[in-house]
Amino acid sequence: MGGAVSAGEDNDDLIDNLKEAQYIRTETVEQAFRAIDRADYYLESYRDNAYKDLAWKHGNIHLSAPCIYSEVMEALRLQPGLSFLNLGSGTGYLSTMIGLILGPFGINHGVEIHADVVDYAREKLDNFIKKSDSFDKFEFCEPVFVVGNCIDVLSDNLQYDRVYCGAGVQKDHENYMKIFLKVGGILVMPMEDQLTQIIRTGQNTWETKNILAVSFAPLIQPNRSDCYKSENVKLQGGKMILKWVLMT
Repeated sequence: MGGAVSAGEDNDDLIDNLKEAQYIRTETVEQAFRAIDRADYYLESYRDNAYKDLAWKHGNIHLSAPCIYSEVMEALRLQPGLSFLNLGSGTGYLSTMIGLILGPFGINHGVEIHADVVDYAREKLDNFIKKSDSFDKFEFCEPVFVVGNCIDVLSDNLQYDRVYCGAGVQKDHENYMKIFLKVGGILVMPMEDQLTQIIRTGQNTWETKNILAVSFAPLIQPNRSDCYKSENVKLQGGKMILKWVLMT
């Protein structure tokens, strides 16, 4: 999915194209996109493709097209101090951009099924904090990444202002995803080939809007025979703790 805008020569050129095509519509989202060079999240030998409006996948590492990430960020209506959960957090590119908006009083959590991708995300985050010229220009809400299957995360008393799922959600998992959302919160996820925004307007009321036709790989179903299952996820002092039980 992607190809909605022309390829750029560098990160700023890519952002200019996304703005011209109305995928980036607010200054807040624009600033976050300009602060983080998309190429920094590519393997070195693939950096030449970073400024194309296309998804990229290498092994378990995956980046959605820039037009998708910009639509997601606009649909989430991000503000400083909010709590954010990224289900399928991947390389951490999106979570890091969102952390620039959430600021020091926000909460920024990511759950990713592949351990090697979590290691990759943590490495890229560390590089951004230590080496990026942009880091000192923002008050940053640092993402916390854990390994886990988001379908196995127990949601008791764990709710967020904003939630994004980066994998295709089948209709029978829609209510499960909604559990993570506070009243007044916004959930964005691909469902039935549509990037969908769901606003929780009350304890049992919702507003749903289709944003964009998309094609995402589906959520990975837990392997009940031999995998680890998440037993509990909870907040403690703004940090996410994931406990695991070996299935027997």
